[in-house]
Amino acid sequence: MGGEETESGYSIHTHDVIIIGAGLTGLRAAIETVDAGLDTAVISKVHPLRSHSVAAQGGMNAALGNVQAGDSWEDHAFDTVKGSDYLADQDAVELMCKNAPGAVIELEHFGTVFSRQEDGRIAQRSFGGGMFPRTCYAADRTGHNILHTLYEQLMGRELEQSKGSKSGGKITFYEEFFVTSLVKAGVSSEGKSPEQGERCVGCTCLNLADRTLHGFACRALLLATGGFGRLFTRSTNALINTGDGASLALRAGIPLKDMEFVQFHPTTLYGTNILITEGARGEGGYLLNNKNERFMKAYAPKSMELAPRDIVARSIQPEIDAGRGFDDKYVLLDLQHLGKDKIMERLPGIRLISMDFAGVDPIEEPIPVQPGQHYSMGGIAVGNDLATELPGLYAAGECSCVSVHGANRLGGNSLLETVVFGKLAGQGIGKTLSSSGSGVRVREEDEKAVLEKLSEEDERIKALLARDSGVKMAGLRDELKKLMFESFGVFREGKKMEEGLEKLRELKSRYPEVYIDNKSIVFNQALIYALELRGLFDIAEAVARGAIARNESRGSHARTDYPDRDDENFLAHTVYRLEGRGAEGKLDGKPVLEYQPVRLGKFPVKERVY
Repeated sequence: MGGEETESGYSIHTHDVIIIGAGLTGLRAAIETVDAGLDTAVISKVHPLRSHSVAAQGGMNAALGNVQAGDSWEDHAFDTVKGSDYLADQDAVELMCKNAPGAVIELEHFGTVFSRQEDGRIAQRSFGGGMFPRTCYAADRTGHNILHTLYEQLMGRELEQSKGSKSGGKITFYEEFFVTSLVKAGVSSEGKSPEQGERCVGCTCLNLADRTLHGFACRALLLATGGFGRLFTRSTNALINTGDGASLALRAGIPLKDMEFVQFHPTTLYGTNILITEGARGEGGYLLNNKNERFMKAYAPKSMELAPRDIVARSIQPEIDAGRGFDDKYVLLDLQHLGKDKIMERLPGIRLISMDFAGVDPIEEPIPVQPGQHYSMGGIAVGNDLATELPGLYAAGECSCVSVHGANRLGGNSLLETVVFGKLAGQGIGKTLSSSGSGVRVREEDEKAVLEKLSEEDERIKALLARDSGVKMAGLRDELKKLMFESFGVFREGKKMEEGLEKLRELKSRYPEVYIDNKSIVFNQALIYALELRGLFDIAEAVARGAIARNESRGSHARTDYPDRDDENFLAHTVYRLEGRGAEGKLDGKPVLEYQPVRLGKFPVKERVY
């Protein structure tokens, strides 16, 4: 894994495919590229089994009809489009929902241990927005089970390589490597080179173990880095979810799409904001205010606790604001009526989380919950082939925007997106690079471009480490997170957001003066936090500007000054980019907002009633 050390002292690693991110999307894509015979590298800033996918609890949607007959991919697609508040691209939704049953069965054959019905078939339960039992699950540790399964699949392929197998490609993991930039290079006019004149040829990375910089040259690169939940004070996301992929793409000239749509999960554990899965409500849990009322009857009388997440989150907050919460901070999720046996069988992880982090045993008393940031519907703009505007660069999973979630994601569709589009991305890359004459080989000039970028990154990091005074990184980060939750949270208002953007720009202007006390070479996490913070500022401005410009309420984007949905003016995707493709690395690159029509289909736009 040392790579080839150049005269400059940097190590350069060369692979056919580089996948940044080792969660479900990245690992599922890697299986395809390895099986296509390609030399594949997976880069992750944590061990793959510590990727945030491991925390996914509730399940994966697929129209199997195991519990209740009559389900279909069309019904699944309709629920997805309706839940998206009609902002999802319907051809992309169709692609995902058609592939859902096969994806679940394939995972089962790979070795995923799903929960079962008495007749042996995969168990399914209802999730919000669907009102139909189509969510397949592994108790309340579904992501954990699937991630381990996919990792084991790749370890099996790696073992075959070590035994000298000549079938399939090669897999190499670079664990605890932090990607600092993407690398672009011009292309020759010969053959079938892209007309754009540039392509993605690799990336630069910082090895956390010893702070050395490494370069990676490749023929295709897939971003699978997850979401940006750590932009907000209250989030269910892991500390590693800092929007690295979206920021890397933005600085490489790639647009981001629908960034204003941020999902706030209605049930996060009060005090820590650890996720309390929607599966708890899918099993029959009640939400109660301090009057012991199931208050959802006032907000979504038909679907109650199983309304889409955006609706439930916006129902909890008014209860708290009106003094009907507990300590003016939370409401209760009551599971007691489910009984000990069902809780122990279906929600064992939730019980342990509640006991360990809130001192509450849900068998005996309700769980205190409040809304917290959970998911990012927006991300790197890609087509159904998962390709970006920059040839050679792809994106999939939560860091991308296909768009299958539109303005609001339904529970159970996130895990589905990771494996369906991870697989499709890997297959697409495999076909492109394996086709005779169509692949762009790693060239001498590509490696030269990587070396030049390494030198730039080295100077940037050395300058940051050389500062001994200025702005404290941790304090600036905390100010940013608080600002985003208060100004761009569950409810939004024009004037407050404008003031928030002004404050955001002021905070961003202080970033060049950030310093850290830790100058260590070995596992300098403070340095990583400081590098992540630059990306968080990029993401924050994209969210803020998109939210201010969208003068309507749709899905997760709820404006108190524009409470109605406006299909005439805003049935469109927001596209955000930094002006010009040469905005690489500039904190003051001029932001540009554009709009792109939603791709409609068989489901006409209607009022969304629950």
